[in-house]
Amino acid sequence: MSRRPRKKVKLTHTIEESLDPARRVANLDGARSQASASTPQRPPAPLSTQDTAPLSQPATITAPAPPPVPPPPTTPTPAPPGVGPSKTAPIPAPSPSPAFVPSPALSPHSLSSTPSQPQHLHAREILRNAHNFTITHSQFIDASHAGSGLRELLKYSMPDAFHDSGARYPPPKCHLGTRNEYIELITDWALGKSDRKEPILWMHGPFGIGKSAVAQSCAEALESMNKLTATLFFSRSNAGRDDPRRVFTSIAYQIATTCPPFREIINNRMIEDPALATKSLSTQFKELLVRPLGQVDTAGSGLEECVVIIDGLDECRGTAEQCEIIKIIAASVDKHTTPFRWFITSRPEDPIIRTMNSPAVSPVRSRIELPVSRAIDHQILVYLTDELKLIREDHGLPESWPSEKVLALLVERGAGLWIYVATIVRFIKDENSLGPEDQLRIVLKYAKEVSAKVRADNPLAEMDFFYTLIMEQIPLKVRTAVRNILLAYSVLIDDPSYVATALRLSAEQFRRACASIQSVMELKGSDLESMSIKFYHTSFLDFMRDPQRSKDLCIYGDFLIEHRWELLEWLHEVCSRSTDSSHIVFPSGTVLPEDVSGADHYDGVLGWFWLLCEEPECPLDFQTAMSLAELPFKKMLRLAVDKKGWEINGDQIRDNLPAELCDKIVQKGKCPIPGCMNTEDVWILGHGENETVPNQGSSFSFRLENNQDPPDGDCVCGAEIQRGGKVKSARIT
Repeated sequence: MSRRPRKKVKLTHTIEESLDPARRVANLDGARSQASASTPQRPPAPLSTQDTAPLSQPATITAPAPPPVPPPPTTPTPAPPGVGPSKTAPIPAPSPSPAFVPSPALSPHSLSSTPSQPQHLHAREILRNAHNFTITHSQFIDASHAGSGLRELLKYSMPDAFHDSGARYPPPKCHLGTRNEYIELITDWALGKSDRKEPILWMHGPFGIGKSAVAQSCAEALESMNKLTATLFFSRSNAGRDDPRRVFTSIAYQIATTCPPFREIINNRMIEDPALATKSLSTQFKELLVRPLGQVDTAGSGLEECVVIIDGLDECRGTAEQCEIIKIIAASVDKHTTPFRWFITSRPEDPIIRTMNSPAVSPVRSRIELPVSRAIDHQILVYLTDELKLIREDHGLPESWPSEKVLALLVERGAGLWIYVATIVRFIKDENSLGPEDQLRIVLKYAKEVSAKVRADNPLAEMDFFYTLIMEQIPLKVRTAVRNILLAYSVLIDDPSYVATALRLSAEQFRRACASIQSVMELKGSDLESMSIKFYHTSFLDFMRDPQRSKDLCIYGDFLIEHRWELLEWLHEVCSRSTDSSHIVFPSGTVLPEDVSGADHYDGVLGWFWLLCEEPECPLDFQTAMSLAELPFKKMLRLAVDKKGWEINGDQIRDNLPAELCDKIVQKGKCPIPGCMNTEDVWILGHGENETVPNQGSSFSFRLENNQDPPDGDCVCGAEIQRGGKVKSARIT
């Protein structure tokens, strides 16, 4: 703790040390070294009337007459440090300024480790065994509140989220020689050297692209230029780094550690009203930032146009709070109530995008996109080469490790996503392993197979954790739609229009569902017909397909099986209610979007069900297969209207069925249509009265199309048909 200056009477030390036991111990321990020290002491700290308790009247103590004292020498003997001339000296009158002059940099530990101090002491205890002195016109000064306001503010801050926090060490930052163009762009903006004049700079990009690394590198660069005011690096995976109620308290605390005038004001404000740190976000901003800064010469104190960095705003708890933080900052910038520049990073989440593009925010913010791009493959190669070289040297591996072929494969699998290669490097470095060579073998096996079947030695465990967080943030009802969309894409349906129709989603509903996972995928196009989806990295769908990795969020396993059963029940009910494709009757309660016809919806569900039956990792159980065998296959195809139906892999369907039920559902044999001239085996659905021949696809597939009216002279299987010596049309009844 900072020491207050010594007074001219020994009694001053006695009183102060009695009030502060920690100080008393420090003074005893350091007395010898301080007695011989010649360095000047810190200037006196002003004393607060708020912390001063005057006595009701001067305390005069009359001691017995002292024994004779020899006359003083002609040459004055200097008093030891802290002991004044031997005469009565009043304690100076208090100043209205707060009694707090800390060292230039305050650490959380120094503020939180101060021992508790006694609040009341009787004069007789303070003066026990004292004699030969007089006190007049004196006041006892309780210094126990010095810095207590700042300590209270620290309790409501997020020190683990600061850029130099030990909790984040080592922090992610850009590898030397990479991302230079973005770091330069941002630091130029911060220094006013850029064409971008807006006080808010928003950098957005998908998950894993390296936003936090860029922000960290910029923080360190700006700190070395004395242009950094405060930083916050949000993390949803850390409970101490995602609280929106601690954003402005954290910023105020960091300013206080570097700006003494602001520190004095904020310390007093927190002593007067400790509940300030629990107020609404707007009140916190006003009372802990706007008003104190209004009493400070920001230009003279070096705060003018310094930068506040808020990284990963999307990981701050609560979308409403994220948007409110943006609006509060933008309003302050617009009204010039704070002197800062604000650098904010986030994923392209819908609420943040809307707020940043709103009329209240967009005029004062500039934006940078950090896209996924293969153009940075050379930077990723530099990073991998340097990092693996350090590992090689540390473990004494041969110069040939790793080979150029291995590096090329890792860069290729990285696909422009920094988190992939960074996670791989951390995995190879793992000290709790059989060594980097073995770890690299695991990585290469995974990378070559590009398989979702990763066991406990999963090199992407960290990515899996964040993918889980992304999915868990989606509201439950929307999450089900998102999982269905992901399931559709995982079984090779890449047409948003088809997916939306099968799932009974309007264009807007489909867009909103996809917007909830914009950090891992991009949706382009304004309507279903023009929409297209691009996933930034295949590892996300791999993760969603593997129940060992995504667990309850998995789109395969139980989720697929249950969904497939629901679709089968739906098909049974529709087939029992309907007559033909122009008279389709859906189960009660079915509501279709305005832009989806009943016929299109039926075709979508039909194809969707059979595609799910193909999935090799989810074979049909006996109960589901029995229900499928009882489906009226003739009517099932008769209700279809799509003339470009999906091709279904008959071989894969049979592989997924219990052996005893295969021929009752899908079989290959001679075409049963009378007069068919086909000598090759064809696909046949169903058995007995429900047996029907679907339109044939390739040698291993059939089509889910209405098979009632083949061209004249053709069988439904595609061969010629002859009846009574003449070629005739084969109509299926």
